Amino acid sequence: MATAHDRTGESTTGPVSLDPESAGWLRALRGSEPDRRAAVERLHALLLRIGRSEVRRRSARFGVTGPELDDLAHQAAADALLAIIDKVGDFRGESRFTTWAYKFVILEVSAKVSRHFWRNPRVPLEIDDWERLPDRFGLDPAAESEWRDLVAALRRAVEEKLTERQRRIFVALVLTGVPPDALAAELGTNRNAIYKTMFDARRKLRAALAAAGLMDDGMVRRS
Repeated sequence: MATAHDRTGESTTGPVSLDPESAGWLRALRGSEPDRRAAVERLHALLLRIGRSEVRRRSARFGVTGPELDDLAHQAAADALLAIIDKVGDFRGESRFTTWAYKFVILEVSAKVSRHFWRNPRVPLEIDDWERLPDRFGLDPAAESEWRDLVAALRRAVEEKLTERQRRIFVALVLTGVPPDALAAELGTNRNAIYKTMFDARRKLRAALAAAGLMDDGMVRRS
């Protein structure tokens, strides 16, 4: 039962109007044991399909292939399924049920791939991952010819200037695209602490690039 509001702003309780597919999922997951079992099996199959697609998309960056790749997808789907079953009462119908459910498996994939990377820190990062960084640092696209030296200097600065924690957070957020919530859960902290560490890391990196003569006012966009 979700909370709605009337024109006076007073809260009223009443069912949110769900699309037929979402309503069907909820009925099945809350229904008789045979219906529930069948719904859980269908949901797991959907989550596994999304999980496989997501780990495959990320696999090139982490050197994960073959059975290990599929194992990550299975783990993510299984953990997402348990979380969805536990939180199905929180579903409010603001999106389709499947859209809501897919977020769980994508979050699980992000967390598991991130843990895999940290267990294997020597996995090489593709040069493409580094070459898309200039825009994230506010560099003028017109200075593209200067990016090659800058990217090389940035890689050195990440290794030499950042603390281990700053480096882990920088790599996870900027290079591998781990969502802040997943990263915070992995490190046992909160989003604000993650953002503060990232802010400090960016300041160190900017200082290192400026000291190397690779960043000046003309290269940085005014915000």
